Amino acid sequence: MEEKKVKADVLCIGGGIAGLMAAIRASELGAKVVVAEKGNTLRSGKGASGNDHFMCYIPEVHGPDMDAFLESLMESQEAPRFRAMGMNTARTYLGMTFDVAKLWHSWGIPMKYQGKYEFAGHVSPGCTHTHLKYEGQVQKRVLTRQALKKGVEIINRVHVFDLVGDDSLIGALGISTREDKLIEFEAKTVVLGTGGVTRLYPSLTPGWFSNRRHPTSLTGDGRVMAYRVGAELRNPGMPGASCGPKYFVRSGKGTWIGVLRDPQGKAIGPFLTKPERKYSDMAGEIGTAVLADYIKSGKGPIYMDCTGISDDDYEYMIHWFEHEGDSALINHLKEESIDLRKHRIEFMTYDGVSPGSIDVNGRCETSVEGLYAIGDETGGGISHAAVFGWIAGENAVNYAKGIQPHSVERAKSKIEEWKHLIKEIQSHKVGPDWKEVNIALQQVMRDYAGNVRSETLLKAGLSHLHRLKDKAYTTMVVNNQHELGRVLEVLNLFELGDLIFTAADARKETRGRHIRSDYPLTNPQWNNKMLIVKKVDEKPVTEWRK
Repeated sequence: MEEKKVKADVLCIGGGIAGLMAAIRASELGAKVVVAEKGNTLRSGKGASGNDHFMCYIPEVHGPDMDAFLESLMESQEAPRFRAMGMNTARTYLGMTFDVAKLWHSWGIPMKYQGKYEFAGHVSPGCTHTHLKYEGQVQKRVLTRQALKKGVEIINRVHVFDLVGDDSLIGALGISTREDKLIEFEAKTVVLGTGGVTRLYPSLTPGWFSNRRHPTSLTGDGRVMAYRVGAELRNPGMPGASCGPKYFVRSGKGTWIGVLRDPQGKAIGPFLTKPERKYSDMAGEIGTAVLADYIKSGKGPIYMDCTGISDDDYEYMIHWFEHEGDSALINHLKEESIDLRKHRIEFMTYDGVSPGSIDVNGRCETSVEGLYAIGDETGGGISHAAVFGWIAGENAVNYAKGIQPHSVERAKSKIEEWKHLIKEIQSHKVGPDWKEVNIALQQVMRDYAGNVRSETLLKAGLSHLHRLKDKAYTTMVVNNQHELGRVLEVLNLFELGDLIFTAADARKETRGRHIRSDYPLTNPQWNNKMLIVKKVDEKPVTEWRK
């Protein structure tokens, strides 16, 4: 395997919204910045195909009292996210959202609708509007163009799979997904923005990897890499849920102009009785699991009812579906002659399990010196990724100014271990491919660390996980560099699964959709605490932290 060295002051791993924003800011402050992206920054990350909502505080719209706006958020479904970041950090974030929105607009991402700032969706009547509508279909192209304009070096089709360092961070290792090449990144500081996790649990239609709300290339590599070098993870393994068209997993529940109703036509929530252009039916956000409960109790199905909306409202909704990245949904409706003005469609719960996030402070610093984390690595949305990407880029540059360049030669033994493992995997002639192993892993995660858990289930599941992992290392086969990248993703997913089993076992209570059959009560002592997972003596340990 050919070896290549790449040097940078700031290495951004992941070229999504957060990674590109960090790179742009760091580069304009004078740093040598490299973005390593395993896909292509023109079409990568959760925002790959667009988005239509950007949480934003605009004084001229909401009034000068930011605390009043923040108070409204603390009474919404966003409250857990803001409690986790802390009030001071929340104020910093909200105070920058409008600045970033104006910046994006100046770059070519339309943040106004018909000449004005438009707020709609993700809120009930009588509540403060918090989400700015914007035309995000072009966002990745615009941010990529801006990064290149600022002098950022973008290296696409390189899968970074591990960080390297001893007493301090040195850089990272990656492989080209097109050529037989190992890339050794030497960096003064690293910003992790590798996104969410979509392949640890089965999709709604098991075995069909692409029936997801987000790209299947998002595999949590950043969390695992950070954990290995000593960073702490917060709250891994808490089950969550979203909802949308039945069997057709897509984002955009705040974009629908409709009401969730039971078979008799009764609204399942108290929020809306008829469709409202400016508001979502919050029954689909606050009570997402209710849809699943209706099915279990035999009272379903549940329908999204947009019937009777005006032609103008219909065109408005379809316009935002396009910018949310729901073009496949729009095409499906056309192919099946489904007119949302006339036909109700079934909705269902999309179960999911959060991989948790990397624990950071308000400066995006992890517990490892020189390592920053942003975006979905820290539990954010689009505006969160944009703002904290900007903050991380700035802080990474300031840190790099006082650091001498590192050489990956200091991590030679670790590099040799990885080279040996890769060579061994490439030598396998007969065995399962990455898809077979990934599906087996998903089955273990679903069956033993799904919504219902217990000590006995978790113990048995962890045993199966370790057995599968050992077998995967010694039997998986690859036919090309692309498949090698997928194999390395799966190996990282095994490690992330291990951490979720550890966290689920430590959370000896029932909370939300984390149901412990052997601990049916919620422990109020943990109401305002995070479960931290970190590596001690090469093993994961947990602790509760306020």
